[in-house]
Amino acid sequence: MAAEDVGWFAADTGTAEDRIVPGETVQGDPRSSGLNVSEGLFGTTPDNSAASGKRDPLAALPAGSSSDTVQFIGVATRRIARGIDLGEIVLGLCRATVPTFSDEILVYLREPLPVGDERPVRPFVLRLCRTDRMRLSEVPGEEHVLVPDPDPTTAAELCEVRRGGALAEVLRGVRPVFGDSAAAKAALAELLGPEHPLPGGLRTVLAPVRGRRRIIGAIVFVRRPETASFEPDALQVAAQLATHTALGIDKAVLYGREAYIADELQRTMLPDSLPQPTGVKLASRYLPAAETARVGGDWYDAIPLPGSRVALVVGDVMGHSMTSAAIMGQLRTTAQTLAGLDLPPQEVLHRLDEQAQRLGQDRMATCMYAVYNPVSHRITVANAGHPPPILLHLGGRAEVLRVPPGAPIGVGGVDFEAVELDAPAGATLLLYTDGLVESRLRDVWTGIEQLRDRLAAIAHLTDPNQSPPLEALCDDVLDMLGPGDRDDDIALLAARFEGVTPSDVAYWFLDPEDAAPGEARRLARRALARWDLEELTDSVELLVSEVVTNAVRYAERPVTLRLHRTNVLRCEVADDSPQMPRQRRARDTDEGGRGLFLVNRLARRWGATMLLGGKVVWFEVELSRRTSRLDR
Repeated sequence: MAAEDVGWFAADTGTAEDRIVPGETVQGDPRSSGLNVSEGLFGTTPDNSAASGKRDPLAALPAGSSSDTVQFIGVATRRIARGIDLGEIVLGLCRATVPTFSDEILVYLREPLPVGDERPVRPFVLRLCRTDRMRLSEVPGEEHVLVPDPDPTTAAELCEVRRGGALAEVLRGVRPVFGDSAAAKAALAELLGPEHPLPGGLRTVLAPVRGRRRIIGAIVFVRRPETASFEPDALQVAAQLATHTALGIDKAVLYGREAYIADELQRTMLPDSLPQPTGVKLASRYLPAAETARVGGDWYDAIPLPGSRVALVVGDVMGHSMTSAAIMGQLRTTAQTLAGLDLPPQEVLHRLDEQAQRLGQDRMATCMYAVYNPVSHRITVANAGHPPPILLHLGGRAEVLRVPPGAPIGVGGVDFEAVELDAPAGATLLLYTDGLVESRLRDVWTGIEQLRDRLAAIAHLTDPNQSPPLEALCDDVLDMLGPGDRDDDIALLAARFEGVTPSDVAYWFLDPEDAAPGEARRLARRALARWDLEELTDSVELLVSEVVTNAVRYAERPVTLRLHRTNVLRCEVADDSPQMPRQRRARDTDEGGRGLFLVNRLARRWGATMLLGGKVVWFEVELSRRTSRLDR
């Protein structure tokens, strides 16, 4: 390969200094182009090197051939197209043209840049996005060496393009123009600003940058008096550079908008905050993947259930795209709805599998669904192809739970199996997605063992009789990630089991008959006396009587009455009727219809939850600080 060819292909290489952000001004470097400037193209310059005895790098040479021009354009456009974001594309343009095509470049872009087919805002404003420049060194002995110019060309940072003005006419023409024409001189004066006149002797080319439908910027190529003038074919080169820059900018803007939308879509679908159910403390973390694949389909959730239980969910939709984020949101919503029906964990996964198949082919995901019962200190877990959870016991032992792996959601025709395990008080359950334990540098089972060892090491740093702080535990777990471990997004859900004392729970079955409300009042009175809450007897008896009366009116099977004392007194009444209660305003002549009105006025809050086989109506009554279990 000829020496000239080596120089041209070297221009397609990048350096660490190429990494900038939009709007940053970085001086050009002749080495970044890889071109031997003594073999310059697109112009000639007088030979003035005889006195020094050195060969002038800008010495007179024949003008570049058409093949050289085509080769330069090919290398330059590849350099521009290599960029992904806006800063990289503009940088590629500058490094490909300075100093091989011009001594200086000024890149203006529309502020703000329109996205796709959206209508741009008014007024039409151009912002100076980047400048690169080169000059001859003034260091003795290096007077013919091109070096970065530390003195920026004075130009206005913002320029408002006036309708009917000279700049608007040049931009409307789309084609590049030499700066020595009358129209170009007026356009450049308007672009650079009245306070920044163009120094004499400079040769310029003004190239409009047109996107898909409209002008999105302008490029000014500048040559100093001591360098060669632009040849006529320079306009063709400038047009090609502007066209490919416009294509790259359109691509970058659309990609950035899509990535922003997908990222916002995913984050809005994740819970803003976790609930604080009785008997368990929760903490969570979510980390997007690396910049190359930041959009994923990982999610987590904690859903309070009747009976002070809580459903813990972690899932991972396969793929990294906006589609993955959208499917994640649909599956998370479906899981919340199914959890609200109080279905068994294996049934929830089965219906999620059916939903994934309805969403389309190849809609696959893994999911771990667990239900914690703080009264019985048990947890029921079902798995759909997800990494197994880890239980950190009080004392420091970390255990990988033996849960049937199951098939991923979306496979179809697969039965899921649930297991019931002990959930001792003080233990911490860790649910996570495979991004935490699997990467290019390690397989999933190696990562799980490393995570287990990490949890055990963290626990041994604390008192054996105490559990590690939950938030700090999540942070320490994420610290195990190395530089090559961010190939996938990560969802992490940690649950600290505290349990509920059986003495704080009262539970009864009532036959659906007329005597049930009276029996419910008597049982509630007895429980309040046992808990030293006699001051609440009147209000609680009235509330219990109204809720139980509504339940036995429609129930066919025994009604359950449950009282639970924490920092509030919670009452739950469950029956087999699917008809949900609705508060309404009774007329003066009505004999009934005021029960829920009284519940709404006397209770701290109340609500109803539909179950697969009926419903649960609940209310809460505020306790005084003297009687609150949390303050005893």
